[in-house]
Amino acid sequence: LEGDPFRLLEGMLICARAIGASRGYVYCRQEYPAAAATLRAAIHKADEAELLELEGEPFPIEVVEGAGSYVCGEETALLESLEGKRGVVRARPPYPAQAGLYGRPTIVSNVLTFATIPQILSRGGAWHASLGTEQSRGTIALQLGGRVKHPGLVEVPFGLSLRHVLDQFGGGMAPGSRFKAVQVGGPLGSLFPAAGLDLPICYDAFAKAGAVLGHGGIVVYDHETDMVDLARHFMAFTADESCGKCTPCRIGSVRGREILERIQAGGGTVEDLALLDDLGETMKLASLCALGGRAPYPVLTAIEHFPVEFRSKLRT
Repeated sequence: LEGDPFRLLEGMLICARAIGASRGYVYCRQEYPAAAATLRAAIHKADEAELLELEGEPFPIEVVEGAGSYVCGEETALLESLEGKRGVVRARPPYPAQAGLYGRPTIVSNVLTFATIPQILSRGGAWHASLGTEQSRGTIALQLGGRVKHPGLVEVPFGLSLRHVLDQFGGGMAPGSRFKAVQVGGPLGSLFPAAGLDLPICYDAFAKAGAVLGHGGIVVYDHETDMVDLARHFMAFTADESCGKCTPCRIGSVRGREILERIQAGGGTVEDLALLDDLGETMKLASLCALGGRAPYPVLTAIEHFPVEFRSKLRT
């Protein structure tokens, strides 16, 4: 959005030409005013040059800034927000491609997908297929954060291991820090111990590991991290960000937070750990969208890989 906004606009125009769309929207979080301003300036320049046209007809593209709700990353909640409503997940079907924005067929995809389209068309499918792995073609944008020496954004081909990315691009651990865990996929992503660092960064490998790549966020935690408190933090995040549409997410996240608070305070029992497992499975299977469906991942993987830390805080 900030470095090459014209690639995004070109990708949107190509997609619009392919499906017969009449207008486009870029939904941008309010937390990124520089990106929104840069994109608006690019749209203005492209419009002045008469580049935002399809077969002689104008193709308007509008930047819409959201109010910051995390659940609006889900496509149907995003559409509700675009329509000026509260960001609440829609039941499906119908899917956005059938009845999306204002009831019209709508293709919803992320910025990286649209920005990749011009490169594939100009360089060819064989070039794109030469990058990455058999099941995960191309590249992925990763955001390195946490206790690494060099946090930042990197674009790498699929297939590199977590260890390679953290060592070669992140510079290894920050001074004075010892590795404890890495989380991939944002605040709803799975946690991996050191044994998981050789996992290839690709969709099929992560699926086999019971994890998701999500938006490519990678956060490294060091030896001082309290895994129980970390799990509580992420369940509290879901409770705060839930749109409230479905019971498994709305109630499940609150109950999960309460259980983890009880364990953190020293009042938890072995039964609480079993309850978290049951609650997590219910949320994964019955939530309307990925917010509730993925919320248990950091909690359950923290318990799986760091059981001693959880059991040490249980009531004896």
